[in-house]
Amino acid sequence: MPQFKKVLIANRGEIAMRIFRACHDLKIKTVAIYSKEDLYSSFRTAADESYLIGENETPLGAYLNIPRIIQIAKQHNVDAIHPGYGFLSENGDFARACEAAGIKFIGPTSGVLDMMGDKLSAKHLAQECKVATIPGTTEPLQSKEQAQKLAFEFGFPVILKAAAGGGGRGMRRCDTVEEVGINYDLVKAEAKKAFGNDDIFMEKFLVEPKHIEVQVLGDEHGNLVHLYERDCSLQRRYQKVVEFAPAWSVPESVRAELHADAVKIAKHVGYINAGTLEFLVDKNGGHYFIEMNPRIQVEHTVTEQVTGIDLVQAQILIAEGYPLSDPQIGISCQDEIKVNGYAIQCRVTTEDPANNFAPDTGKITAWRSPGGFGIRLDGGNAYTGAVISPTTTPCW
Repeated sequence: MPQFKKVLIANRGEIAMRIFRACHDLKIKTVAIYSKEDLYSSFRTAADESYLIGENETPLGAYLNIPRIIQIAKQHNVDAIHPGYGFLSENGDFARACEAAGIKFIGPTSGVLDMMGDKLSAKHLAQECKVATIPGTTEPLQSKEQAQKLAFEFGFPVILKAAAGGGGRGMRRCDTVEEVGINYDLVKAEAKKAFGNDDIFMEKFLVEPKHIEVQVLGDEHGNLVHLYERDCSLQRRYQKVVEFAPAWSVPESVRAELHADAVKIAKHVGYINAGTLEFLVDKNGGHYFIEMNPRIQVEHTVTEQVTGIDLVQAQILIAEGYPLSDPQIGISCQDEIKVNGYAIQCRVTTEDPANNFAPDTGKITAWRSPGGFGIRLDGGNAYTGAVISPTTTPCW
């Protein structure tokens, strides 16, 4: 089976470094793209080749510039592009551009991205599979007035959410009709800035649920398995802070139902590659599908630790056409996947706790890498002397 000789990583920071490691282990050369603000970032120098992108654009604009990314890939004989997470990872148009250029997109097909990268479309598909979803709108909101009217029908609290993307962006809880009016424009603006799509919708807000997600992995030969679940309930501003696997705080019977529902939805859409289906579990044990992230996630690390399966290498091998049963992936059936122990991931970010945890900037004057038995560090741009600016703030 043909192997990729060169992979371009259309991302930055920690996830770019993680994909470089996987490619290195598979003896694949890597290509980085970087904005001018990332000139001195660690990931730029970690790749075999690196190229400036978006010389006259903002950092966000640079990493969202599909024509330029494809141009660089073609100029430098790239076989495949890995989108990482965020940016273009859930963008069907980007996957189509790769397909049109004869470059393999390391992820699901463009059609599946269209279906599952949009939260409203994903909810429709879950409902087709008879999987429960949270009460809410099934189409994008058309006006502030419509949102305020629907909020009364659903009952407060409600939440406004971006239909595209993820990572906690474009989400705001509303406890009054006035807050719906204030947050409507803010959420649309956040969605447009982060994902290039300002469609938003509304859901009933569940108070203090468990946020449980199920990791799935599918190949191009019709095989699909789950790799158990993660608990991502500890969040701040809808962004995950601590994740652990397995989700010991949820009853085994509920976890089994989550696994079954996740596989059911993923098989229904013919899902290929790594993906995560997210659910909320209420205080009575009822569970509701909320979205699918058709990509690798930050918290994939804890699943790797407890299952022993390298998800990023598996992504690449699946994109090359290998089945899950290939010895390099090593999954011949669901029963072979076992959970061994527990793993917890903590995200370290540059924030100011004295200023409501607002993003902080400055120079890292001291850096001591954690280590020891059972310790794993997935780093981005952190090292002694690194300057954290408003455009290069890392997560590691």
